[in-house]
Amino acid sequence: MTLNLCVLTPNRIVWDSEVKEIILSTNSGQIRILPNHVPAAIAIDIGILRIRLNGQWLRMALMGGFARIGNNKIIILVNDAEKSSDIDPQEAQKMLELAEANVRKVEGKRQTIEANLALRQARTRIEASNAIS
Repeated sequence: MTLNLCVLTPNRIVWDSEVKEIILSTNSGQIRILPNHVPAAIAIDIGILRIRLNGQWLRMALMGGFARIGNNKIIILVNDAEKSSDIDPQEAQKMLELAEANVRKVEGKRQTIEANLALRQARTRIEASNAIS
């Protein structure tokens, strides 16, 4: 038995395919979703989506949003998403270094929040691009 997984951003469809299972980063921790999962609506945190397909695990960086689960269909709507295969590790490392530097030099509450958000996103991209699950 499989699940239909659809990952959407405001601009594009990132994934629309049958999968065996997923592990999703939510605002309250990670959740594994298998076929016949109870219907649910879930807030998604910035984090890694792990997808089991054809006996292997794929990764995707998700930048926060919502998921709806029901009838073996998962619809994920996020601010942005990036498959691990689409992430350039060197570019991701540069973005991480820039985000770390920005966190150290910001002043003010709003800038601090924005810098920490950018840092979390950069770390997620690095984690998604790593080959080890």
